[in-house]
Amino acid sequence: MTLYAIIRIRGQADVPPDVRKTLELLRLHKRYHAVIYPADKPGLEGMLQKAKDWITWGEIDFDTLEALLRTRGRVVGDKPLTDKFVEEKLGISGGIKSLTRLLLAGKIEYHKLHGVKPVFRLHPPRGGFKRSVKKQYGNYGELGYRGGAINDLIRRML
Repeated sequence: MTLYAIIRIRGQADVPPDVRKTLELLRLHKRYHAVIYPADKPGLEGMLQKAKDWITWGEIDFDTLEALLRTRGRVVGDKPLTDKFVEEKLGISGGIKSLTRLLLAGKIEYHKLHGVKPVFRLHPPRGGFKRSVKKQYGNYGELGYRGGAINDLIRRML
């Protein structure tokens, strides 16, 4: 199963009301916030197309997802997501590595886990954006669908 990592790139100024609502539904309230959703979730593709001028997304791989969970995963109370929390509270033996496998297999959805915050707060990318944040990824920009290249961006933002 494929998981999409979705990152908000642009800020809150001059966002049309319908796009603002879409970003709220995706839980992308601020710049550099990221979320993870299954690619086959009903209605997700339409939401991504609606907000494509403010976000970027692509398929996340195992190593990047594990690094994201370890460094930026948070639980309620703004405490870091740890192997101990995953084993005790979520009942998943094997810690974050097993949680990552289950997420990629489609057995559980990250935003439905009890006690875990669904949003990852990232840093701006190290070295800055390589292209314009006002153009689509295919047209020498940073926005929209980027496929596997999302993993490089996430690693620079951890």
